[in-house]
Amino acid sequence: MMRQYELVERVQRYKPDVDEALLNKAYVYSMQKHGHQTRASGDPYFSHPLEVAAILTDMHLDEATIAVALLHDTIEDTSATRQEIDEMFGPETGKLVEGLTKIDKLDLVSKKAAQAENLRKLLLAISDDIRVLLVKLADRLHNMRTLEHVPPDKRERIAEETMDIYAPLAGRMGMQGMREELEELAFRTLNPEAHRTVTERLRELQEKNSGIVAEIETALSDLFEKKGITAKVESRQKKPWSVFRKMEAKALSFEQLSDIFGFRIVVPTAEDCYRALGVIHTNWNTVPGRFKDYISTPKQNDYRSIHTTIVGPSRQRVELQIRSEDMHRVADYGVAAHSLYKDNGSGYTARNPDAIRETNAYAWLRRTIESLAEGDNPEDFLDNTKLELFHDQVFCFTPKGRLIALPRGATPIDFAYAVHTDVGDTCVGAKVNGRIMPLITELKNGDEVEIVRSKTQVPPSAWESVVVTGKARSAIRRATKAALRKQFSGLGMRILERSFDRAEKPFDKDKLKAVLHRLARKDVDDVLTAVGRGELPSQDVLRAVYPEHQEERAATPKATRDEGWFNLRNAAGMIFRIPGRGSSRKDRHKKQEAALPIRGASDDLPVRFAPEGAVPGDRIVGIVQPGSGITIYPIQSPALTAYDDQPDRWIDVRWDTDPDRKERFGARINVTAINEPGSLAEITEVIAANDANIHSLSMVRTAPDFTEMQIDLEVWDLKHLNRLLGQLRNIGSVNSARRVNG
Repeated sequence: MMRQYELVERVQRYKPDVDEALLNKAYVYSMQKHGHQTRASGDPYFSHPLEVAAILTDMHLDEATIAVALLHDTIEDTSATRQEIDEMFGPETGKLVEGLTKIDKLDLVSKKAAQAENLRKLLLAISDDIRVLLVKLADRLHNMRTLEHVPPDKRERIAEETMDIYAPLAGRMGMQGMREELEELAFRTLNPEAHRTVTERLRELQEKNSGIVAEIETALSDLFEKKGITAKVESRQKKPWSVFRKMEAKALSFEQLSDIFGFRIVVPTAEDCYRALGVIHTNWNTVPGRFKDYISTPKQNDYRSIHTTIVGPSRQRVELQIRSEDMHRVADYGVAAHSLYKDNGSGYTARNPDAIRETNAYAWLRRTIESLAEGDNPEDFLDNTKLELFHDQVFCFTPKGRLIALPRGATPIDFAYAVHTDVGDTCVGAKVNGRIMPLITELKNGDEVEIVRSKTQVPPSAWESVVVTGKARSAIRRATKAALRKQFSGLGMRILERSFDRAEKPFDKDKLKAVLHRLARKDVDDVLTAVGRGELPSQDVLRAVYPEHQEERAATPKATRDEGWFNLRNAAGMIFRIPGRGSSRKDRHKKQEAALPIRGASDDLPVRFAPEGAVPGDRIVGIVQPGSGITIYPIQSPALTAYDDQPDRWIDVRWDTDPDRKERFGARINVTAINEPGSLAEITEVIAANDANIHSLSMVRTAPDFTEMQIDLEVWDLKHLNRLLGQLRNIGSVNSARRVNG
């Protein structure tokens, strides 16, 4: 633990005329008041305000701010009172300590109105004196550094609060160094597995590229020295949270990131920044579209630098930041970089008088306080303030007031998965600000989103191309795979039961489990799914379980060219007649329902397609309809679940297409489009342009802003249908286009 004289020495290094008496008095008072109190880690509680003070000395803050850091928990956690602190340290210090006490309970998971009131207190205190914010952020930083000692239930809440409130607030005040560390510590707590993975990948990449990084640093330094420019060149690596956020927001893999390494060039003055830029651009080719001048046009948080990307040494793409020493200090410490000092009781000054009050960061704070003066109700104030605070995010609310931060471009589907994976998986619709809206609606700051759910819903695979968050994308992928796996597993079970029954052998999952190694499958469900998909023949499974079984093969059927028919035994052991290649056109069109030969189905029975249709390229099954023939279904049709308990009605059928004869087949699609003039015309034009035919069109559901329509099409095959769906989704007015039961 830092000793009293060590704290004074730290301040003296940057402020020789430090008021030692003030620091000594605050040190002793705080230590006495906290007495024998301990933290969750078991350390003396006084170590916490001492570490907060140490963090602020790294920012070169004045002794008054350091004293407030030492005292910041005394009113809340000890017997100290505001009156006592006023008497010992002055009313100004007492006011600051009380301000920190009021905002200490800022709680992200509290009710919306309470959040608004807490945020109101925080911003009022900050606007009155910037030191409140600096002490509060330092307090939060030390708490995050020691978060592992906090109980797990509180740990996650504190990390969420840090990520959603304090880190963005530090960033808005230009304190990028503190923002990065707060985000990093919160990321490690909220998603330890992702943090561990990204950190390891970054470590491996750093080891692999250390030689290239050193080569680039040397080349840049030598060039500046040759041109007479004083410059410090240092490499930098993206932080794990920054890497993970970019991967998630842009759906990129780690290997696809091109800006993990960058280089920072620090020169004495702003004029030197442009000299250095000229030297760089005259020696190496630039990457078009990768130049930004934040010196002439600073960011809202007062960040100033020149950003450029070149094709540098060894033909490597190199990202560069060029800034002056003052700019570098502001980039790390923001408003704290202006070195506030107390000036004989007349207020706060900086190296440049009034610099603090004129920063963009403070301009934002002034606008926020003006909204308070205009009498916004608490909830409106919360909305307006956080929308300003999270300008790089979309900040939405659940109906109960829970705040959900999403990347720009997020949809209600992203919102649903951000609330909970189960909410996303069962999402069937959304109300945005009380109105039913398409699920691809781009959310805006302040939207209130209510998710409509159904327990029978399975997320369509098409959602994967709509969402923007990695969490939603991964969950959709898992859910669709699980749904398909379940479907194929059930079909595989029925196929094996009948196959074993024909062989007069009992089917038992336990026996199947004993021969998994022979089938190269990890579990029984894998075997069933592989059989259902057609990847593993049922006879192979039968022979694996009963090696002594000898399959009785039927004689190969012969086609009778004169009649144009031949018999075929299907998977269920039933014999059917199908039209042979030598059959006449009249025979092939004998029944309209069986316009296309389907291997495994008999022309003695009418063959019909299910209402949703089936097209060549689909995996299909036939269901015997007593007294009316056979109905052909695509394997993914939910209608097949009605026949799960009637295995004898299932027939294994396959397409037997004639390449010389072109014919369209029915398929049903659902299209959701925005209600605007010409949207239906655009849809029908795309269908016609793709050589498809509309058999019927009906409006399934209409709302003030969108319409869901059902279209029965006639297409050539599955590839034709998928190409058409892809082009329909590219229409600006189309929200979604999907195959019914596809």
